[in-house]
Amino acid sequence: MGNTLLTLLNPSTIAAYTAAGYWGDETIYRLTARQVRTVPGAFAVRDRRRRLTYAALVEAADRLAAGLAGHGIRPGQRVAVWLPSRVETAVALLACSRNGYVCCPSLHRDHTVGDVVALVDRMRAAALIAEPGYGADADRYDLFAQLAGRDFLRCVYRVEPVDAAAIPFGEILDPVAPVPPSSEANQVMYLPFTSGTTGEPKGVMHSDNTLLATARMMARDWALDGRVLYTLSPLSHNLGLGALITALTGGGELVVHDLPRGLSLLDRLEETGAYFLFGVPTHAIDLLSEMRARGAQHPTAVRGFRISGAAAPPQVVSELMSRGVVPQSGYGMTETCSHQYTSPDDPPERIVETSGRACAGFEVRIWRQDNPDAEAAPGEIGQIGGRGASLMLGYFDDQAATEAAFNAHGWFMTGDLGWMDERGYLRVVGRQKDIIIRGGHNIYPARLEALATRHNAVEKAAAFAVADPRLGERVCLAVVTRENMAVEPEAILRHLDAAGLSKYDMPEFILPLEEMPLTASGKVIKRELVRLVEDGREWPLPVRFRPPARG
Repeated sequence: MGNTLLTLLNPSTIAAYTAAGYWGDETIYRLTARQVRTVPGAFAVRDRRRRLTYAALVEAADRLAAGLAGHGIRPGQRVAVWLPSRVETAVALLACSRNGYVCCPSLHRDHTVGDVVALVDRMRAAALIAEPGYGADADRYDLFAQLAGRDFLRCVYRVEPVDAAAIPFGEILDPVAPVPPSSEANQVMYLPFTSGTTGEPKGVMHSDNTLLATARMMARDWALDGRVLYTLSPLSHNLGLGALITALTGGGELVVHDLPRGLSLLDRLEETGAYFLFGVPTHAIDLLSEMRARGAQHPTAVRGFRISGAAAPPQVVSELMSRGVVPQSGYGMTETCSHQYTSPDDPPERIVETSGRACAGFEVRIWRQDNPDAEAAPGEIGQIGGRGASLMLGYFDDQAATEAAFNAHGWFMTGDLGWMDERGYLRVVGRQKDIIIRGGHNIYPARLEALATRHNAVEKAAAFAVADPRLGERVCLAVVTRENMAVEPEAILRHLDAAGLSKYDMPEFILPLEEMPLTASGKVIKRELVRLVEDGREWPLPVRFRPPARG
């Protein structure tokens, strides 16, 4: 059975990417089943209490798929998954790939029960897999009770908190209805929702083939076949799920990050033999903080670190390299997957200063800010556009948003701003919506934030606009300092000046914070910073830059 959802797929696209070798007939489930024969006895996925071989993972996926089919779930229907990082999420993804269901695991830890109910209603989920008590307020509200009575929700699985002896979905007995595995690698199989840092989340439709396209390239370009990969991002986030697919593609093992707060990440990396990490800048910052605190020069086996989700501070990238870990500076988003990254043999300055080049099967171009249908001049800052084998198949149940996301030439407009050098290396300067316009002058937050985090006392920084009746907007810089360190606002301005920031881009307010508001995937929620100031819950400190006197 083919797609039952309205998508951007067409025969010419399928033919072109198939002929080029980026798409094929093998689903993620079939690929994983093949690994049972290719690497017999090899481990596939691991959480803190359980470690599944490829054979055990496929067996669990078969069991769940038969149970879902027994409840009458049909290809194209949605399966919502609200779980912490645990092996059952990987099982659910494979079961959906096997039977042609659409898996939606992007129900996050910081979601409320009300949020999840709204998303289940929005996607009209036919099945729900959830852990009781998980989420922002699930200790006070009962998700299962609130979803009772919905005629479209045919099946609910309660996955109890992790037990070391628990066999994933081992309690499924009947009704079961085994069906042959799907071979439709182009149908919608994955439905994440955008993180919504600037507005209402959108459902993003992906197929087995769009997910596999970049996973295959990354495994090839970074020699990850057979390696132990460790995702610091949850499996509910696109980066974490991409790490899972990359591991499966190469016959390696994925370790999910489920450490309780306070336990050592360094010890966990050594215990698991992790070779390559996936995470956001916050994860890299936390790892380096633990290494400094313990006097550890480098993690035992770790050789690479995919840093995505936001621009990594140059100081963080440089420190990782000094400790023997090669960062994979990258760029990507839910709609495009992890299509952009540096290579292991790139010179240090490119790893520090750029987001790398597009992988095989994906293209990036820069389009003018004032006219997204016209290409920007070489070296000019413009909106980043992309197209390729890993591009989404459209937004779920939202034709208007899908049409608005593309320019007249069929390129997906990311909403991010950047420029590309003559070798194709991308430099991202920020979100188009995040530009601060002070009296008609454009100020790009990404550069300001990168320079601020070079100060040895500043751990995190985020620049955002505060309203001004005369200038329209002024710059506020929120900062989180390193543990047991402090910095005066004027010292931050002097540092920014010494680092080369124009006096016209200087912050006029500094907002010291104990912690940044973050999404579950580690992105700063800038609209929350704006609200903190607008509501009077935080009071930024006014500052004024005074150029030093000439000597």
